[in-house]
This record gives sequence, structure tokens and C-alpha cells, in this order.
Amino acid sequence: MVQITSRSASVPAGIVGAEGTTGHAEAPGGAPDSATAAGMEQPVRRGSSQERLRQLVHRPDAQDVFPTGLTRLTDSQFSVSAHWPRSHRFFAPVAGRHQDPLLIAETMRQTTMLIAHAEFGVPLGDAFVMWELRYVSEAERLVLGEEPWDITVDVSCSRIQRRGRSLGSMHLELLLHRRGTVLASGGGRISCTSARAYQRVRGDRGAMLGARIPLLPAVAPRTVGRTSEQDVVLAPAAAPGTWALRLDTRHPTLFSHANDHVPGILLLEAARQAAQAASPGRTFLPTSIQADFLQYVELDRPCWIEALPVPADGTSHAGVRIRAVQNDEPAFICTLRTPDLLQAGLSDTRSRRP
Repeated sequence: MVQITSRSASVPAGIVGAEGTTGHAEAPGGAPDSATAAGMEQPVRRGSSQERLRQLVHRPDAQDVFPTGLTRLTDSQFSVSAHWPRSHRFFAPVAGRHQDPLLIAETMRQTTMLIAHAEFGVPLGDAFVMWELRYVSEAERLVLGEEPWDITVDVSCSRIQRRGRSLGSMHLELLLHRRGTVLASGGGRISCTSARAYQRVRGDRGAMLGARIPLLPAVAPRTVGRTSEQDVVLAPAAAPGTWALRLDTRHPTLFSHANDHVPGILLLEAARQAAQAASPGRTFLPTSIQADFLQYVELDRPCWIEALPVPADGTSHAGVRIRAVQNDEPAFICTLRTPDLLQAGLSDTRSRRP
């Protein structure tokens, strides 16, 4: 049974919250879920804690849920336990040797939602936006090995702004460690708004919730580090170094529930795939990401993914800078960096399990 604890005293996971986005940017999440709107102080009964945890991190499928518990240390500092599978249907090992670094980003996202709901009283139905997300890791710390992947995430919240009795916005710094070794460090900035305000902001775009989107043809999976066309989020485009964003709204992880805009985790995956496509002959392992979510990416309008190489400097590996452009305006910018990992045979692709 998953427990949320406060100052080392065990208590049930009580206050619950919601998901979505607001403002102009897109969080790795989705629109407010009307089926789980605005509950507060709902007790967790024995056998139901896993379901509650799925609500708190906005993942309906248990295999996509990574946090396992939460401890409150101070009013602004928390410790979250998490577990990574050795193989996941989407976040599959890279080069057959490394954990997928996007597990870092997704764990950060889920940790942020968990804390916002459980500790800051954000109700289900409220909308989130993560304006910024960044992390840094190292390839050798992501080697699979034989030991279980039990993670601890230390979280420090700052510049906390309240919106009435709920949360308005805050900055977060996160440190992920495993077996006494730092795995990654990162941070981000989020804001929250009510479901009603979100609906006002979105206006008639809310009608896209659950809409069927034509599926564009995929680029060859191998060129973007994938083995299954189902996981490819890029379609061919005429200009070099450019692809069209490909949306499969039936994807079990990227579209785990209905959205009225493109989920942020899909934009991060598009950035990773474009970086791999722009780096032929090598395995692109994104051990560093700096992402800025600038505005909503709409489901029914073309979105172009552009890639430009970024040279190494004195402290950072070489990488690729990605822009997602829609309506001739940048909606998402992301710089990804990788160590120099040479490909060998099929090691550049990642197998997925059914």
C-alpha cells in the first residue's frame, strides 16, 4: 500500500488534485479530467491506494506510474520514493545498455504533480503547466546493471505563490539518487489554475478533447531510435532537418487519456527522436535536457519539428537544439546533449514490450 507520510508520521494519501495546463505553455500532462473533478480529503482505503496514486500522478495505467511514496520533510522540502522498471513498453532501454533518460523527465513530472496535490492542496480538475523542465545526468549512471531501480527524489520548492487556498505557481529543484549515488539533478517551474479558468483560456479549442486526428506516415523507426512504428512521433517533411509532428491519439503512454492539445511528454519525445535523426551513425542518449514550453501545440494544426546541431563547449557535450513551430511561431524549444556513444549493429534502437 502506498503511503504519504508527513514529518515521518504515516498518514493516508488524502488531498488529491488534477491535471492539465493553463497560460500559454504545455505541461507534460493534459486537460482537466472531468471524470475526477475537484475532490478534497478523500480517504485511501486498503486496496485502493494504487488507484489513488494513479490519480495523483495523472497516469491511468499502473505500469506508467513511477513514484511509490512521499515524505514531507519541511513545509517546502519533500522526499519521494520511486521505482523504474528494467524494461517499459515505451521508456525502453537505449542501446540495450542504458535506462531511458526520459524516465528522469517523467519521474520529475509525476513527482511534481504528486507534491502539488498531496501537499499543496491542488484539487482534481485543476490545470497545470510546466513552463520549464531541465535535467542533467551521466551515461554511466544510467547503465542498467543487475540491481533493482529504486530511486529517491529529493525535492525543494521555492517562490511559492498561493491562489486562494490552493497553489498558484512555484519553482522546484529535484535531485534523483540511487544506491547512494546521484543519478540526475534538475528542476522546473509550474503554475496552476482552476478547471473553469482553463476552459475560458482554451475557448473553442476545448472541443478538440478526444477528437480523432489523421495519422501521418511515420519515418523509418530505426532512424529515430525506435523499433516500432507505433512509437514514432515524426513524419517526413521536405526541408532538411525538419519533420512534421505525428500524433497517434491511441498511444497508450503518450495519450494515456483524452487531451485537447499535444501532451508535453510527446514534445519531449519528438525532440529526442529529431535529435537522433539528426545524429546518424551514433546513439543519442539525452543525458541533458533544457526545455521551454512556450504555448499550446494544437492537435489539428501542422507542427514542424526543426533540428540544429549544438557544438560541445568546455563543460557540456555536443547536442541538438529543437524547435516545434506551429502557425509560424515557436511553441516549444529544447536543447538535448549526448555523450559520444557509437552505434553497433542494432544497438541504436530500443525494443518495446507488448
